[in-house]
Parts: sequence; structure tokens; C-alpha cells
Amino acid sequence: MPTTPDLSTTVWRKSSYSNTQGGSCVEVADGIPGIVPLRDSKNPDGPALIFEAAVWTSFVQAVKSGEFRPD
Repeated sequence: MPTTPDLSTTVWRKSSYSNTQGGSCVEVADGIPGIVPLRDSKNPDGPALIFEAAVWTSFVQAVKSGEFRPD
């Protein structure tokens, strides 16, 4: 059974695509072996989404290659 990692001392950074007007902002935590945690910067005490590092890398590569295009 997977366990929830302790993210209480995690250093978060805001996405470079986030704006400075307090809009939709995503934060990511780097340097945690095997996982990539994401959270909503407007709700830092809320839940984080935890992705396996390989799955997150595949998703980012697909976005960069244009696999997900808006209709």
C-alpha cells in the first residue's frame, strides 16, 4: 500500500507560467526522489497531487511535443 510522503518541510516553487496577479498558480517541489508533488499556491495548506517522477516526465514531454492541443 502506498504511503503519503511527509511534505511538511518541502520547499515549493511557483511555476514559471504562473502570473503575478494571484491567478491560477501551480507550485512544484523539486528534489524528492521518485515523486513530483504539485499544489495550488492559493491553498498551500490544502492537498498536494503526487505523481511518480517517470509519469510526470512523460506528461511534460507530451505537452511540449504538442500532444495536448486546445480545440
